Amino acid sequence: MDELVQLVVKRTGMPEAQAKQAVETIVEFIKQKLPPPLAGQVDAALGNEETIEQAEKLIDEGIGALGGLLGKK
Repeated sequence: MDELVQLVVKRTGMPEAQAKQAVETIVEFIKQKLPPPLAGQVDAALGNEETIEQAEKLIDEGIGALGGLLGKK
């Protein structure tokens, strides 16, 4: 999950503590919405390099815009 936090920091300019809180909130939200067998696999997926690369693509497409909303231009 640390890699994902660093990616959010890099792409949005958020302070690391704020990015970590955001990532943790999103991960918990996702876990609550998934069926229990899948929710248990979320943490394992976050440690997978391929999953991190896919997250980078999503951030490029969507969360980068969030940085603009939060004041980064």
